[in-house]
Amino acid sequence: MTKDKLYTKIMALIDERIESAKMAIALAKESRDNETKSSVGDKYETGRTLMQQEVEKNRVQLHKAERLKTELENIDLKKRFGKVEFGSLVSDGKNLYFIATALGKIEVDGKSCFCISLASPIGKALHNKCVGDKISFMGKTIEIIEIN
Repeated sequence: MTKDKLYTKIMALIDERIESAKMAIALAKESRDNETKSSVGDKYETGRTLMQQEVEKNRVQLHKAERLKTELENIDLKKRFGKVEFGSLVSDGKNLYFIATALGKIEVDGKSCFCISLASPIGKALHNKCVGDKISFMGKTIEIIEIN
């Protein structure tokens, strides 16, 4: 698995999140705006309020995804890393870790990579470590074999 392919897959996933949030906002706005006045009184306003809350919730999700995309666009894929930091791809011989954002396990070309943030427990443990360094995480010893 190359860092370029992994990055392309991650950006595609984030683009999907952005489009999904935009679509959800549009649908919630349409539902809110199509809500008809009811003779029951408060039912009309309650429905509109719920739809507006749905719009706001999806706007927050959209903002998070767009901010994440902007962060990831700042990664220099050609940079050679001497230590684990934001944008590095780390191998311990068994697992790959992409230090960027918490997206979980991503499959590319039949191989798995854990996309983690520096704020995660394992991200904190790996941060600023070099090839050959060992960390203890969840009762296991992890030795850094390669950093890209």
